[in-house]
Amino acid sequence: MSLPACPKCNEDYTYADGVMLVCPMCGHEWQDGEAGDGDDLPVIKDAVGNVLSDGDAVTVIKDLKVKGSSTPIKVGTKVKSIRLIYDAPDDHDIDCKIDGFGAMKLKSSVVKKA
Repeated sequence: MSLPACPKCNEDYTYADGVMLVCPMCGHEWQDGEAGDGDDLPVIKDAVGNVLSDGDAVTVIKDLKVKGSSTPIKVGTKVKSIRLIYDAPDDHDIDCKIDGFGAMKLKSSVVKKA
């Protein structure tokens, strides 16, 4: 299967990274068959119904126990620059880094948009 050229810079060096296609020349990322609008992706909403998108900042709305840690993630912890996961096998659809805990995945039902 040959991969399409980058729609942004028209270079042929495209490679697949999971479900995304990436152009190493300009850094553009897109999904195969995507015309740039991304309307075919499911909508991920926070606990109060706000639509989330990549790069948003969210706030944790309840204490979360962390496996392997003696301290939980407290209510009100702000998480910046989230990345949404659309094909997660479980309900953890947010990938992020939390200060003091590191990289982890969260459920959108335990956060609200900041």
